[in-house]
Amino acid sequence: MAYGLTGEVQRKIKGKYDINLEQEARIWIEDVLQLELKEGADPNQALGQSEFQQCLKDGKILCQLINTLSPGAVKKLNEGKMAFKMMENISNFLTAIEKYGVSRHDLFQTVDLYEGQNMVQVVNAIHALGRKAQKNGYTGPVLGVKEAESNPRNFSEEKLKAGQTVIGLQAGTNKVASQAGMNFGKSRSIID
Repeated sequence: MAYGLTGEVQRKIKGKYDINLEQEARIWIEDVLQLELKEGADPNQALGQSEFQQCLKDGKILCQLINTLSPGAVKKLNEGKMAFKMMENISNFLTAIEKYGVSRHDLFQTVDLYEGQNMVQVVNAIHALGRKAQKNGYTGPVLGVKEAESNPRNFSEEKLKAGQTVIGLQAGTNKVASQAGMNFGKSRSIID
């Protein structure tokens, strides 16, 4: 148990953990990979933060997930139980999903998953991957809503100039108003 600022930060992160988002991510992973994250676990019941972390800790499931969405994204899957091998799997997953198009700010740090420091961000990254999978044309199971696509507006010069002459309804005009001569009470006089 941590104390001081570190403990406060950890408690705040754990307070943000949403069991429903975890369950949605779990179901999606299981549907995409056609497997159970935890053998014999009730599929209608969330695993909880520590159990979910233990299921994903070695990075194998995550590497299989991105390889299903984008075949060959992770070239080497480490089978060993040594810490650096598991952390390398997680790192390979993170690199692959960034190349797949998941935004850098949606990613988590390797230790966030391996040590369970920030499972909120891990769940968020899985949801971001689910959104990106839909946008990239994956036709399997869906997680979350589809990401919006860019829709830039291109106006002609004539249309842009016409817009500069219109005064917005809330803007009013400042052509005739000024604060000259306005007095908000007695003026302050300084006498030596």
